[in-house]
Amino acid sequence: MTLDTPTLSAIAAMAVVTYLTRIAGLFVADRLVLTGRAKAAFDAIPPAVLVSVIAPTALTTGWAEAIAAAITAVAAFRLPLLATIAVGVASVVVLRNLI
Repeated sequence: MTLDTPTLSAIAAMAVVTYLTRIAGLFVADRLVLTGRAKAAFDAIPPAVLVSVIAPTALTTGWAEAIAAAITAVAAFRLPLLATIAVGVASVVVLRNLI
């Protein structure tokens, strides 16, 4: 396999742009003063990203995982994080053995 100059340049340019985007986010986030709806929107980003990563896996692997994901979601509204993780792991183990 050989790398030609345009391909290598494109890879390097994409790496630089990705790095600058990440670094810029750190500098800009400290200077933003968010109130009201903007603050609520920024606070909703981490859970939205987490759901977008977990949901496809939970819903395409089988019934046990889908039901365990629903149980874990309900537990997340009532329990602290560590307890929610324990409920999720326990429910998927039990459901995999039953289904």
